[in-house]
Amino acid sequence: MERRSFLRAALAAAAIGAAPRALAAPAYDFWFTRLRYDSGDWDVDQRMPSNLLTALIDYTNMRVDPKERVVPLADPKMLAAPFCYMAGHKLVEFSPVERRNFERYVRNGGFVLVDDCNHDIDGLFATSFERQMAAIFGPRALQKLPARHPLYTSFFKFPGPPATTFELNGWGDDLVHDYLRGISINGRLGVLYSNKDYGCEWDYDWRNKRFLAEDNTRFGVNIVMYALNA
Repeated sequence: MERRSFLRAALAAAAIGAAPRALAAPAYDFWFTRLRYDSGDWDVDQRMPSNLLTALIDYTNMRVDPKERVVPLADPKMLAAPFCYMAGHKLVEFSPVERRNFERYVRNGGFVLVDDCNHDIDGLFATSFERQMAAIFGPRALQKLPARHPLYTSFFKFPGPPATTFELNGWGDDLVHDYLRGISINGRLGVLYSNKDYGCEWDYDWRNKRFLAEDNTRFGVNIVMYALNA
């Protein structure tokens, strides 16, 4: 079963306590859900969602909600999201209910894009988030994605994860990360983890896309299409 169909039935039913057959068809095929967590700074790169949503409208035929939705990680409503986004610079320390919802969502077929705004593998966000993942899914759960991973060909074709200008300009740990990492559950990628700071790379007024030589949010389209269809 596609992740899209699985989430509509299993996750939405879990969130509202209804049987899958009782669910009404959603108004949208995709909506962007940002996870608000109690520790750290979750409300970063505030213009990025508009750019990604615009790209999905431009390149796909999906019914896309044009507005970002912000949902607390502790709220069971997040369990019904087709895609979740989590980012920040500071400490990540889940409360018990946040941890429970994150694990339940991922293990039941959900997809979370997690972006380290420090783009620094030794920074506070990276070390604290990775510690949380190890506690929930085990110390070996986060693995590097190979360049042949279907994420890179789910819509557009990429030879691997695109670099960002923040890496190239020597911010963060001064490294260009030639990989992304993830956590897979039953062969499905449930957590996509980036130290590349895509959120800030795509954080500009959506009307300025016309000045780019190439739309840099195209990789975001790949991420969403993989999240919905894998």
